[in-house]
Amino acid sequence: MKIGDLMSASVRGFVAGVRVSAFDAPRLGALVRVPMSGQTVYGVIYNISIMDDGLVRRTLTGNGVPPSVRADMRERRLVPVEMSVQAVGYRQGERLYHLLPPQPPLGFDEVYLCTAEEMRRFAPTGRWGYLRHLVQNRDLPLGDVLASHLQQMAAAHENAENWLTRATEEVIALLRDDPHRLLPALEALNEIV
Repeated sequence: MKIGDLMSASVRGFVAGVRVSAFDAPRLGALVRVPMSGQTVYGVIYNISIMDDGLVRRTLTGNGVPPSVRADMRERRLVPVEMSVQAVGYRQGERLYHLLPPQPPLGFDEVYLCTAEEMRRFAPTGRWGYLRHLVQNRDLPLGDVLASHLQQMAAAHENAENWLTRATEEVIALLRDDPHRLLPALEALNEIV
């Protein structure tokens, strides 16, 4: 399912714009993909922002907002919603890599939410190398992103509990030398087990 269009990108990640009317699909921690010529870039949503809109501000400062105006603002206007995505891998041909892509996606490329089958293919049990990209990004709320992401990914796997346990062990291994980030991450992960 298409959830947005690329606004800006680098090999480390990208920002996609979404219409409010299509905003029910993306969630924090979701695995997304951007198909390109010759490769597909994968990423994890680590922030969703609804940008300031002058018309919304003026409307809200008035004397109450009728339901019809609220509906119009949400369904017809292009309220700027932005998703920040950390790149976590790419596919070239049939081979998947948990490396940063060799090239960033281009502006206006389409961003799609990954299906359960795509999630299983991207991160089968035993392949968690892509998590290092999330752990190394100090700009994201690590514990909350990991908890949301791992919960969604585990739900796509047949043996969800085993997948989640082994992924959590990988997070512990990646953060073992950084207790200041490990403990909050484990507290957040404790919320989903």
